[in-house]
Amino acid sequence: MDPSSSSKEGMQALTDDIVVDRARRGDPAAFRTLVETHSHDVFRLAFRMTRHEEDAEDVVQEAFIRAYNRLERFEGRAHFKTWLYRITANTAIDLLRRRKRSEARNQALDDMEPGVAAGQERAVFGRQIRESVESALGELSELERAAFVLRHYEELSLKEISNTLDITVNATKQAVFRAVRKLRTTLAAVPRSAI
Repeated sequence: MDPSSSSKEGMQALTDDIVVDRARRGDPAAFRTLVETHSHDVFRLAFRMTRHEEDAEDVVQEAFIRAYNRLERFEGRAHFKTWLYRITANTAIDLLRRRKRSEARNQALDDMEPGVAAGQERAVFGRQIRESVESALGELSELERAAFVLRHYEELSLKEISNTLDITVNATKQAVFRAVRKLRTTLAAVPRSAI
């Protein structure tokens, strides 16, 4: 890890502590500052988990609403960003579970609709391998997807992921391991010409 990025993260955590304290005392501008500071990272995490821009925007909005409503419960044992990532990951998992239940109930209807999400994915990523990876991510459980995204896209440590997802470090390792194994199996079927 770049030492300057570690120093920046430390400064950000200190700044967050000050701003969180102000927000807790009722300063609306302070919470707006937290939103502006972290919205890009929160959106990136939400998008990687949901694989859909509109869903990611919904997750970001809901995550910040939940954070605002729970700000008094933030104990400061973890960095604010870690706490916010936990809320975001759980919000995304909730959305994915609701979507899965809805899709199961409306399967016949879904079969008649064109593949809008696949077209959007191609437009966003533009390359077949990225589409294959995204498709493979869709085959993971919500926990596996969250653990994989936090580890391999957000580059969090296993301890940070376990704090974010509120599971043990061992459960985190297992979730990441299962995700990687499933992705390897799924991507092994992709023709080499697509890579």
